[in-house]
Amino acid sequence: MSRSVGPTVLARGREAVARRVGVDVRALAVFRFSLGLLLLLDLLLRSRNLVAFYTDAGTLPRSLLAAEYPTFAELSLHALSGVAWWQGLLFVVAGVLALSLLVGYRTKTTLLLSWLLLVSLHARNPLVLNGGDSLLRRLLFWGLFLPLGRRWSLDSLRRERREEADRITTNRVATVASAALLTQVVLVYATNAIIKLRGEYWRDGSAIVRVFSLDQMVVFLGDVLAGYPEVLHVFGELWLVMVVASPLLLVLTGRARGAFAALFVGMHLGMLSTMKLGIFPLVSVVALLAFFPPSLWQTVESRVVDPLRRRDRVARGMTRLDGLLPAVSTESVHARVGRLRALTARLVPAVVTVLLALILVWNAMSVGVVATPDVVESNVEPGQFTWNMFAPGPLSVDGWFVVPGRLDSGERVDAFRRAPVDWEKPADVDKTYPSARWRKYLQDVRWSGDDDVRRGFASYLCHRWNTNHDDELQSLTVSYVQQPTRLDGPEPTERVTLFEHTCSA
Repeated sequence: MSRSVGPTVLARGREAVARRVGVDVRALAVFRFSLGLLLLLDLLLRSRNLVAFYTDAGTLPRSLLAAEYPTFAELSLHALSGVAWWQGLLFVVAGVLALSLLVGYRTKTTLLLSWLLLVSLHARNPLVLNGGDSLLRRLLFWGLFLPLGRRWSLDSLRRERREEADRITTNRVATVASAALLTQVVLVYATNAIIKLRGEYWRDGSAIVRVFSLDQMVVFLGDVLAGYPEVLHVFGELWLVMVVASPLLLVLTGRARGAFAALFVGMHLGMLSTMKLGIFPLVSVVALLAFFPPSLWQTVESRVVDPLRRRDRVARGMTRLDGLLPAVSTESVHARVGRLRALTARLVPAVVTVLLALILVWNAMSVGVVATPDVVESNVEPGQFTWNMFAPGPLSVDGWFVVPGRLDSGERVDAFRRAPVDWEKPADVDKTYPSARWRKYLQDVRWSGDDDVRRGFASYLCHRWNTNHDDELQSLTVSYVQQPTRLDGPEPTERVTLFEHTCSA
């Protein structure tokens, strides 16, 4: 009797762990599809400022990138040329890869190339990056070790044609890679919770009210909610409880886990509809897809996917698309791939285990839970690279930029907004920032105190104006009109001159 108890307990333990770190392959299919859409959306949004952020005529020419971030300059394929057509070409290639990922064509290869191009793009201009970009890179990376193309993809369609249907009889993938993906998502919330608890505004419940008092952040429904501080206070308390309890995403299973993940999704969609945060809320929603239970994906399959498969037009379209795409299939290639798969099957789990351990230690160091070794601290400060969204507290000062410039004719204009100089508070402060990335960049210009970065911004404004106007810009002054956040009194504005610049210089 005692001999049979041990294996039974061990088997139950393994199954309990598998239920918590496993991911449904249909969830991975939706995850892959969503990553493709995210990459496309990100490229479209970035393309609006392709010249401003990614060319030598922009705010960060390659000479400045090399001076400020030499390692990034060497690693970025986008930094090989500073002309617009080169950036446009790489954007198109990345877009094609995103479409390929979306339909699941050569998923592994497409995912790897997409990740490499995304890393290159991020390295080209670190000044416009935010937490959403960092999370997106990590989602693509962990996806490299997961079977994202096993279901609902052109890859799976080709396997069915070759009568090579999956031998795996379960829809669940429970590996170190699936555990790493889920852990990565929880780490974002858990480390953010630790930093939030160190700030007084989150503990006293006023943090969200303060966030919604920042006119540069609030958009859409946020303008309405800003008038109801009691409601915001409740949402703030709820969000703090959620991020503190986020490890439950790894503890719960089934519908309970799905319900908790759905609560996070709802909060992120609320952020999307109220705050100017770029793609960060959408990246977070995609990251949470892996936590939803098989029952949901079974419903999606029976009510959406299977009916589509039965439609002749859809089936013919998929078959036609598959026929248009190149197929590489030779016996020698299959033999080599078989040997490579046998090698990677043993090597990859070990590598992923080491990487998972490293991210756990890194995040622990970033919040001070684990002491940072001297050899690490002398090269990089982990605390500078952590998930500190609105933590330990939101900005205490709101504001907008005014850049008075003097033309050859003596006339004065706002060189940034390309309008008459106006120091009064705009009706919509958020619209003074062309996008969330512009807001992130301009805050770096304001807070960094780096003269070279500031000159890059001023030189861009001079070049942009002088290439489009006969009455050229001679000089400009970059100013910030700041307005402190005071929930119980008046909020006076103050003009702060950041720096002056002569265009001819």
